[in-house]
Amino acid sequence: MYSTLPQPVCVLGSTGSIGVSTLDVLARHPQKYSVYALTARDRIEQLAQQCRRFSPRYAVVLDDDKAAQLRLAFQADNLATEVLSGVDALCRVASDDAVAIVMAAIVGAAGLQPTMAAVRAGKKVLLANKESLVMAGPLFMAALEESGAQLLPIDSEHNAIFQCLPYPFDGLGGAGVERILLTGSGGPFRTTDLAALDSVTPEQACRHPNWSMGRKISVDSATMMNKGLEFIEACYLFHATPAEIQVVVHPQSIVHSMVQYRDGSLLAQMGNPDMRTPIAHALAFPERIDSGVAALDLIAQGHLDFEAPDESRFPCLKLAREAMEAGGSAPTTLNAANEIAVDAFLAGELPFTGIARLIEKVMKTTQVVELTDLDAVELADQSARKRAVEVLAELYGAHGGAPSPQTRSK
Repeated sequence: MYSTLPQPVCVLGSTGSIGVSTLDVLARHPQKYSVYALTARDRIEQLAQQCRRFSPRYAVVLDDDKAAQLRLAFQADNLATEVLSGVDALCRVASDDAVAIVMAAIVGAAGLQPTMAAVRAGKKVLLANKESLVMAGPLFMAALEESGAQLLPIDSEHNAIFQCLPYPFDGLGGAGVERILLTGSGGPFRTTDLAALDSVTPEQACRHPNWSMGRKISVDSATMMNKGLEFIEACYLFHATPAEIQVVVHPQSIVHSMVQYRDGSLLAQMGNPDMRTPIAHALAFPERIDSGVAALDLIAQGHLDFEAPDESRFPCLKLAREAMEAGGSAPTTLNAANEIAVDAFLAGELPFTGIARLIEKVMKTTQVVELTDLDAVELADQSARKRAVEVLAELYGAHGGAPSPQTRSK
């Protein structure tokens, strides 16, 4: 019998931008969804405020001391939410029998283990953590097929592609698709003089013209590494070869991506740049629900522009394509080196243009190996991080100290 009870949702990374947007959509539909678990890295007060509002069964943080702080706050508020800590606790709430939907919104490598736990448990997984596929694509897709979990992409580009493809989807050839056009805004430095990029500050790099995002993702957008990671993710999600995906710069961020069919048709998904749209689409799929986002006014928009990406300006795009073509641990190495490089840039330890230089050197000096299981992924990730810290010191005299993957949840 069909249940009319609200579906319990676990939000991994609830204090990040995607997590906050998810809670906004959930709050609009209390009859459809309930909040079962919320997780965060170190934004304890924000997490506490979310728990006071949504009364989840569990709240999870990584650090035991921060968990103790949260328990004291909940005791003072007489809040029944149980506080857990550690990676195992993240995996536990993501795979809990009571959970129907998991929003995987932890940024970076830290999201891999709990996202995989949700997939293996057969959940409806809303994937905002692209690094899970970048790091462990073949293993991730194999686990998805084995468990029967439902995977719905949250990145606006992949969600757009999903909407432009037939459902159920059995591969590009079977659907009559010739290629996927993956759009990207070009970030804040699309027209900046190349000579000025060396002196770009973290504040400038985090000032995206269209989207409100966390600092790491904002820097990735400025280098277009975010598009490179999305390129790799799209290859796995849609069973596409690198040659079947074209990156297109679209400054307005209105066309979120397109699919070109064999008959000459080009289908595009459009909307205002607000992550609540893909979140609402994935939450309710195949239904449609209110997201809180205003409808797109094409007349007011006036015009839409498209151009080819300049790889001399955005070398990270080329590095991502090369990593996908190399396969094996190459995408894992790319992602790890990028996380170290972005951390170093935000800390003032290397220039903006040094991000791509560091990644390239790490990739050139790191052996590509086969990834047979998650332990192999973890080893490749840690090895690449260590090498990235060494390269950082070699190139810029910086002394690493980059956080481990387990400390990167938002």
